[in-house]
Amino acid sequence: MRVPIRHLAGHLLWSTHGTVWAIYRLNPGPDENGHVEETVVGTYVPAAVREELLGRITHLVRSLSGAPRLYGLCAQVDPGEIAWRMVDGVDPDTASAGRTQEPHPWVETVEAALDLLDGQEMHRRTLWLAVPLHTDGSTRNISQTAGALWAELSESLGLRPAPVSRTEVDDYRDQAARVEAQVGGSVALRPARPAEVVWMLQHAVSRGLAEPLLAEAETSKAYGGDIHNGRLRSPSYADLGQVRLAEGGKPSAASESAAPSKEHAARPWWRRGQTSPLARRWLQVETDAGSGYQAHLALAECPPAIAADSADLLAQLESLAFPVDFCVDLSLVESEKAKAQIQRKRTELVDQADQYDARPTGMPASLLKAAQDLGELDQRLSRSSVEVEVQSVTTLTVWGATTQLCDVRARALAALLKKADYRAVRPAGLQEALFALGLPGTVRPGVLREFVQHQVSEDWALLGAFTACEAGDPTGMFIGIDMDCGTTRPVLVNLADAPKADTSASFGIVGDPGAGKSVMEKLLTQSVVDRGERAICVDRTPLKEWAHFARTAAQDRCQIIDVATAELSIDPLRIFAGHPQAAHYALSYLTLQLGIGPMTVQGGVLHRAVQQAAAHTQPSMRQVVVALEEMTAAGGTQGDTAAGLVNLLQIVATNPLAAMVFDPALPVVQLDDNRTSDMIVFTTAGLTLPPEEAFGNDEILRRQPLEALIGRAVLYLIAAIARQTAFADADRFCALAVDELWWLTSSAEGTALVSEFLHDGRKHGAGLIAGAQVDEELGPDRGLFAYRALGRTADREHAAGGLRFIGLDPADEELLRLVTTRLSPPRQKGREGEVLLTCPRQNTGRVKVIIPAVERIASRITTTPGTPPAPTGAERPRGAEDSVSAPVTEPAGAERHDENRKRTVR
Repeated sequence: MRVPIRHLAGHLLWSTHGTVWAIYRLNPGPDENGHVEETVVGTYVPAAVREELLGRITHLVRSLSGAPRLYGLCAQVDPGEIAWRMVDGVDPDTASAGRTQEPHPWVETVEAALDLLDGQEMHRRTLWLAVPLHTDGSTRNISQTAGALWAELSESLGLRPAPVSRTEVDDYRDQAARVEAQVGGSVALRPARPAEVVWMLQHAVSRGLAEPLLAEAETSKAYGGDIHNGRLRSPSYADLGQVRLAEGGKPSAASESAAPSKEHAARPWWRRGQTSPLARRWLQVETDAGSGYQAHLALAECPPAIAADSADLLAQLESLAFPVDFCVDLSLVESEKAKAQIQRKRTELVDQADQYDARPTGMPASLLKAAQDLGELDQRLSRSSVEVEVQSVTTLTVWGATTQLCDVRARALAALLKKADYRAVRPAGLQEALFALGLPGTVRPGVLREFVQHQVSEDWALLGAFTACEAGDPTGMFIGIDMDCGTTRPVLVNLADAPKADTSASFGIVGDPGAGKSVMEKLLTQSVVDRGERAICVDRTPLKEWAHFARTAAQDRCQIIDVATAELSIDPLRIFAGHPQAAHYALSYLTLQLGIGPMTVQGGVLHRAVQQAAAHTQPSMRQVVVALEEMTAAGGTQGDTAAGLVNLLQIVATNPLAAMVFDPALPVVQLDDNRTSDMIVFTTAGLTLPPEEAFGNDEILRRQPLEALIGRAVLYLIAAIARQTAFADADRFCALAVDELWWLTSSAEGTALVSEFLHDGRKHGAGLIAGAQVDEELGPDRGLFAYRALGRTADREHAAGGLRFIGLDPADEELLRLVTTRLSPPRQKGREGEVLLTCPRQNTGRVKVIIPAVERIASRITTTPGTPPAPTGAERPRGAEDSVSAPVTEPAGAERHDENRKRTVR
């Protein structure tokens, strides 16, 4: 195979055909300095955002000129890449506290993800734009032609390509800068690196085989040319062409069998029992690593009209259970020139009509339809002087390790296109020409002229060629699999990294009972703890599920504070001894518990007693009672007030629910930064709260049972401890996990805690992980959640509220049907844990949450009654090599295709 690359100078490519290309990476993500340039969206976006994106792509097409080329390549992803992204920001060689020689607990989760993903077909869609550069001077054009001729000659003679002068390099760099200025603002892009350009070529010849990883090319500095003595000299690219291309080559089954005899090989194919060469419509690419088989399809016909929400053909390729590359060779024609071409075609149609008038059958209907289409195209080109006609040749490529797999995938792709009213052909004899079109630096073969499609820029933008859909975060924990991608695509979430990126780390989950909220919360919380951060959990369930989970998943790294059994003390004067906040929290708790105002006479006496207790050598709430008793003995008005307060405190202190506050013999909870407090769980089973209407009426509040009043005051202490612990160290992330948040937001103290985490958590390195059955239960500030998930919600009204919460259209019937019936359908094995996930990048996708195959995590994470612990490793998706249909974690193919018609063009 002839390599089309003569020289590479940064993102500039001098081809062997005499052209110079500027190649750009679209939606490139962060660079080596951490600067991010990407416009990744999710599968589901609001209509307004979709219109904005379409406008940007239309502007991009109108800004270009000549014959640019767009590549949509599926880069192969290795499980090791996912592992590196999971350990980003974590030291896997030490324990969480860094004080022991034990392996880091996160290593076990990473290894489980590696086992799950091993052998799966994974890819990520990458977009590349190649723009040919032209010079105004004839001298430069002659130099290009001479360089191309010398490339032809030097290849046969084994000589190096002709060098390029520094002046020529500078001229083309200036032209490339002007191109970047023209398209700037339409889509995020950066100049491609030489190693990435070479990777595009390596990817093309390695389809169906183990290919070089794009992740390595993104950081490599190889293959680039350097200027020496005023000349650009590049390394040799000849070794990249050590490939044999065979149009309709030997079938894989035949190649694996014994070699035929010479007499047998000399017979015609029909006497050897083989298929016709015309039926072998694939390209065999033989390299040192083996032979891969590729099938190239050309888009031969587009529907004259199609709905805007289903026209994104190239975006819907992601729904297939195998990767598909595409290459779009564009020729942009200005409106005036395009209208002149239309006028010539109209004249030809008139001549044909005159010829048909002489026939008895008259004019065929197709002639009238062609005239109408030309008239509509002319009208749309006349609307604006900046409109352009896009004449494009689109190729689609599938591949496989065997000819059978390659052929089946090509047929499946053609069926998908046919369902959308597009016709694609797999021409025999043109497979090598279609393959060459997908190589960087080549020119369009003339034989592909018959596949040119004519569209205006607005219609072409609807194809979704610039779509870059991605769910989750770039790094973090492996939360599950992207269900909007046919192949296995892991989804990561990194809560601890969100404050560093100037976004909130709070995660809100909405869904019906059994939709998987608590499992998802526990996975997020455990990942925070295992990665070396901290978590505080409030467990209100009588089952004490979070306490059981913590004892198993974070053994020796957790503390369980059970209010009912009172095994640990949460006395604020003991916990925060010597801290200025100790007296503040103690006084606030007591005034709330006793129902007195801090600025009353009783409040003043209580304030003095708290100050004396805080100054004691062994401060405790019991010392507050002792100080009040001393004031009582002193007599006078202050003594009488103190006596009344002593009587009230004795009522509270003797109640078992308040023992964890007033019993000085209990060991105090440890909140310092050590390994035993990585995960703190407050179990509040037994505590009750006053009804919501009582908080606005003092009379009703005073009549509440003692248990409810104690519950309200203890809840304040829990909130104070959580706030103080989470906000104490901004360098160590801390998550507050609360399931069934309605229990917390039904009180003023709980609502204040939720509001403070949502408003101030980011600057203190903290976040809230909360679940609720209805979005209103997340509180009045629920719009501040940066991470949002919506699970199955059977009620349409609640489902509409959930869609509004995650930023989608609550009136969209298709989305309502998805949420109410197609997310985690009951009694369907393997469909548990499906949610719509929105992350800070506002990329909403459908994700199946997967429990890692780690015994300590999976054994106590589910709450389904009457079922054994969750099996480890049972969620493993099926590899694409088993079938071309969707993985077992996906719904049926037809249903999947219908749900993906809401994709947007990027």
